[in-house]
Amino acid sequence: MPPLRIAVAQINATVGDLPGNAAKIAAYAARAAGWGADVVVFPELALAGYPPEDLVFRPAFVEANRRWLEWLAAETAGGPVLVVGFVDGEREPYNAAAVIGGGRVRAAARKRFLPNYSVFDEQRHFRPGTEALVIRLAGVALGVTICEDIWVPEGPGREQALFGGAEVILNLSASPFQAGKAGERESMLRSRAADYGVAIAYANLVGGQDELVFDGRSLVVTAGGEVVARGRPFEEDLILWDFDPRESFSRRMQDARWRHVPPGAGEGTRVRVVDLGEPAGEPAPGSHGKPSLPARDGVADLAGEAEVYAALVLAVRDYVRKNGFSGAVLGLSGGIDSALVAAIAADALGPERVVGVRMPSPFTSEASLRDAAEVAANLGIRLETIPIADIFASYRQALAPLFGDRPFDVAEENLQARIRGTLLMALSNKFGWLVLATGNKSELGAGYTTLYGDMAGGFSPLKDVPKTLVYRLVEYRNRRDGRPVIPRSVLEKPPSAELRPGQKDEDSLPPYTVLDPILELYVERDLPVDLIVARGFPEETVRRVARLVRSSEYKRRQAAPGPKITARALGRDRRYPITNRFEEP
Repeated sequence: MPPLRIAVAQINATVGDLPGNAAKIAAYAARAAGWGADVVVFPELALAGYPPEDLVFRPAFVEANRRWLEWLAAETAGGPVLVVGFVDGEREPYNAAAVIGGGRVRAAARKRFLPNYSVFDEQRHFRPGTEALVIRLAGVALGVTICEDIWVPEGPGREQALFGGAEVILNLSASPFQAGKAGERESMLRSRAADYGVAIAYANLVGGQDELVFDGRSLVVTAGGEVVARGRPFEEDLILWDFDPRESFSRRMQDARWRHVPPGAGEGTRVRVVDLGEPAGEPAPGSHGKPSLPARDGVADLAGEAEVYAALVLAVRDYVRKNGFSGAVLGLSGGIDSALVAAIAADALGPERVVGVRMPSPFTSEASLRDAAEVAANLGIRLETIPIADIFASYRQALAPLFGDRPFDVAEENLQARIRGTLLMALSNKFGWLVLATGNKSELGAGYTTLYGDMAGGFSPLKDVPKTLVYRLVEYRNRRDGRPVIPRSVLEKPPSAELRPGQKDEDSLPPYTVLDPILELYVERDLPVDLIVARGFPEETVRRVARLVRSSEYKRRQAAPGPKITARALGRDRRYPITNRFEEP
């Protein structure tokens, strides 16, 4: 029996773009066919885009996705078998995978385990499936599973291997990025492969979708737990692998565990086997009737600051591209946050599509103006300057009858930030540029940010990036270019909003080296105050930070979306009431 050639198509789909997604799937299917693929597996909900959220409640959307599935089947008739994620069902929506062959849909697998934690809300949107699907192609048994199904040890993969004779499990996935998750994902897949005694072809989505980034990194793992093929990180890719059933048979014969595993309740009856017969199409010349596999350079993976930076670049690129903006604009203050956002935007869109705007007030230092100019010049982005001193004076004059002789305070400080936000939004309206907010997770978590001011914007690239990580990302970006693209003066000066004379962030907040670890423990891990104190942090500081987090929830609820890169982001990942009087003892 010749090897079965399996292709994994790691594509960047757009939610709701049914014709665009269908055309991309067809193009990748044709490319895989050219390399002699027998079956091509695509990511979870590749046709509809992931996550479709409440679109699945629109009958017109579900019906349109089925029509495009039928178009796709007809368009790819005579090619390899395709396994494509789509929304199934008539009375109830299902997260499903269609098996397409011979110009029609031959079978469909429905996702059994619907995640409802972290950023996932699938139990709101889908009904769980009840079966485990195995397809037979050229005598090889392939189990079809969808994302969470493979993460559950007792999931359908076990049933497919035990009772359906599956030799390979195809897993369609949309697993969002967070720093360090790739290793956890790979370890899990290697364990499942070894435990089930099957190979796994894992197709992960790639691209940015609102607050989520999908990092690709698709994998093929042998039944022995060895990774034999990898998809590139943060970009589309097509990987191919020849599965030799003889190798799988030998391994199974040597592993006696599977002959003595008792079935769970109803496990055997839940497996459905569909025989597809032989692959369609004329065999290509070459070994086993197929061309040689395409040569691939070693796939260089990313880790640490490099993978976070790549995720942020992809998030900005896709948010701008998929939402139809012509470019991006941001306030370039001369500080480290705006410098990093400018670098990310320039890498994502090209410097010619990024505009930085200096908006000096009476409290802006000459050093900050110079630093902003140097950042813009080093990145090659356009720089504009709009002084706000006269606008600020006019506002103060208009408010003077009401403010009276009250002293200068946070009202006047925030007024400057709001003037800047108004100017940036005006530029967005006039030129179609996306306003990038420049605040970071530390500021947003503690509420050290101005609603309708520096929070103004359509997308917030650093929303889930703590301040201490901002510094490390800037150092990484400078190392990558081998020169200080972001000047040392930006890295070395004390952080300041420059909204009053001599202002420093640490006048209002604990040092970021103290604040960030407390926020990680309190926000990302939900540890009680007393346990955080027990780790050596001053009790007064911990309680103050906890109060700041609670009292600023109303600001975060109105913040621009931004990409998730940590275990728990300040967005859809963390849901706390705005009106909340609970205070931990």
